[in-house]
Amino acid sequence: MEAAAQEARMRGAELHVVHAFVWPAMHVPPGGSPLGPPTGGVQESVEHLLTEAVERALAAAPGVVADQAVIAGEAVTALEAESRTAQLVVVGHRGSGGFAGLLLGSTSVRLAAHSHCPVMVVRDRMAHDGPVLVAVDGTPQSRGAITYAFEEASLRGADLVALHVWGTWSDHGDTRPADLVDLIGDVETLQAHEEQLLNGALSGHREEHPEVIVQARVVRGRTRPTLIEASRGAQLMVVGTRGRGGFTGLLLGSVSQAMLHHAHCPVTVVRSDLVLP
Repeated sequence: MEAAAQEARMRGAELHVVHAFVWPAMHVPPGGSPLGPPTGGVQESVEHLLTEAVERALAAAPGVVADQAVIAGEAVTALEAESRTAQLVVVGHRGSGGFAGLLLGSTSVRLAAHSHCPVMVVRDRMAHDGPVLVAVDGTPQSRGAITYAFEEASLRGADLVALHVWGTWSDHGDTRPADLVDLIGDVETLQAHEEQLLNGALSGHREEHPEVIVQARVVRGRTRPTLIEASRGAQLMVVGTRGRGGFTGLLLGSVSQAMLHHAHCPVTVVRSDLVLP
């Protein structure tokens, strides 16, 4: 909640605090059982929870205008509808049940894939220094993430690290993953090609945001471990969506999902088909 409030203040935007849930299957009226206390109903409990959340938000970011709403319905459906008029949706990473803390909540993953605006998933660690980190794969699907990352770096007064990881990694049974680059081509030539690809992806953005100091980094290695390690020193990571196969556009790519689960800083997912203002 504190992160959402700070994001709102940074943008000069209002904070809309939403709690969506499905009424219990049991025949429990929203206002509580007639045999119980008059203020013991589910709706009263949820509204009290929201009021406390708003109070925490205002304490973290004084001056932010905030309101709250209780929406009856499935969480992803409700939040997806809310995202149509939002600049940014901020959610936590916790799952529910016995897997809390081990797996990212299904709401966060599904919302990141279907939201109509960027989605920030906040983990335990929040940092207000360090660079903004953007993962660049050189495909058209990463363009929105690059645009958004430049805007975030400018907004935060932070440097931007544009990281492109490359290699031809393959698994062979129980053996360790092997990079086949040395077998199929000249490493220096391939490295130069990847650097050219990254510079091309950043072209134009640097001119639009001359105030942003950009560190363009090309690393030969395994994509997910490299990005996860790079996130340790970042205040925010920005990734695009790149689902493969018949589910493209419906599911997050494996790299994006890995970052949501394992990055050491908040992660903002920018869908490749979003038209950013």
